[in-house]
Amino acid sequence: MYAIIETGGKQFRVEEGLKIDVEKLAAEPGGEIVLDKVLFLDKDGGPLVGEPYLEGAKVTCEVVEHGRGKKIIVFHKRRRQDSHKKQGHRQDYTTLLVKSIEANA
Repeated sequence: MYAIIETGGKQFRVEEGLKIDVEKLAAEPGGEIVLDKVLFLDKDGGPLVGEPYLEGAKVTCEVVEHGRGKKIIVFHKRRRQDSHKKQGHRQDYTTLLVKSIEANA
């Protein structure tokens, strides 16, 4: 069984036992978080599609850790102006371990 969930403005395909990196969430490592924005669910009875979300479906995850992604360089140059700006960015993320997928439909 797998599900497609939405968190942090992005969509993820999750299965039980899978680790995913999502936008940083306000939760402590070792804690549990329930994601209820389930867009699609594929189980034994066939696929279930939400409009936009499935009622009563949820994915339970354990918060493994918080981290920061690889540094990217943001470089802006204005041509013929002898002007530029160089800036670095590291995105915060949270690693989740999917424990269970539930559907009441």
